[in-house]
Amino acid sequence: MVSLSGAAVTLALTFLLARSLSSDSRTLRAALQDLGEDADGPFRNGRGEPGRALMTGELADLSRELNATSAKLAESRERERALERSRRELVAWVSHDLRTPLAGLRAMAEALEDGVATDPARYHLLMRQAVDRLAGMVDDLFELSRIHAGALKLTLENVALADLVDGVLAEGQPLARARGIELTGVVAAPAVVHGDVRELSRALSNLVVNAIRHTPADGAVRIEASEVAAGPAGEGEGLAGQPQVRIAVTDGCGGIPEEDLDRVFDVAWRGTSARTPEADSPVGAGAGLGLAIVRGIAQAHSGDVTVGNVTGGCRFELHLPVPVGELSVQPGMSSLGKDRRVL
Repeated sequence: MVSLSGAAVTLALTFLLARSLSSDSRTLRAALQDLGEDADGPFRNGRGEPGRALMTGELADLSRELNATSAKLAESRERERALERSRRELVAWVSHDLRTPLAGLRAMAEALEDGVATDPARYHLLMRQAVDRLAGMVDDLFELSRIHAGALKLTLENVALADLVDGVLAEGQPLARARGIELTGVVAAPAVVHGDVRELSRALSNLVVNAIRHTPADGAVRIEASEVAAGPAGEGEGLAGQPQVRIAVTDGCGGIPEEDLDRVFDVAWRGTSARTPEADSPVGAGAGLGLAIVRGIAQAHSGDVTVGNVTGGCRFELHLPVPVGELSVQPGMSSLGKDRRVL
């Protein structure tokens, strides 16, 4: 009787355990099938309802791991969708921006060919400006494609902050004078950043040109560069608690709507009509790639770029980490002075 009772209990427990394992196996099989589908969040059963909790400890641990994997895959799919939307928008924007100067070039070329151009010299000037705009768009597209592909190769070296700002000011002065804008710069300390001087100059130049484009005549654009002991949390993943250099570009554009501040660095974003330059601007409207390139270059240097409104305009801040032990200009490097200097 004892043996028979033991056998009966063993059979009952075996049946219950087998049924539980079978149910858990079906749940995990459905979970694994969801991994190959466009499923988001926790695993679902065949009726689209949340799957039951697994009873077996080991299988429950496996289920939690698969749930975490599913969540990561869902985030990856969402990033892929966002990237695809960004690519489609970029193609649409660039296609439009390429058609406009190409159509103008064709019309002016036909006018010159037919001899109906009343002022050939002006036509040649406009054609050169259109070609320059197209060349700039191609350069921006190439740079942005390298950033998105992770193929942006940096030649790292110690760069004097004053030299970086001075070079950008010299490059931007002709454009600022042509538009009647005062362009000034202040370097508060002779700090050193470790980065690619060409890419950093491009990023800062993009910020300055963007500020000049959207500042009305008789306005002012100001560059302020300073060294900060430690970056506050939230300014960038690689900046919290680290010494950094902060380069700010302040313009007189009138400000950016609060709802657009989060989209400023998106590809092909141009903002409202208040920040869109006139069609006959010698600078050209661009394809909305300059600020996206700035963000990519900043992130490639483990830095960040932010934007906020100030009185009468907006302020872009480029944050770059400074390697510990390299907070001052090294011997043999050029600098614009040890004290605060206005350029």
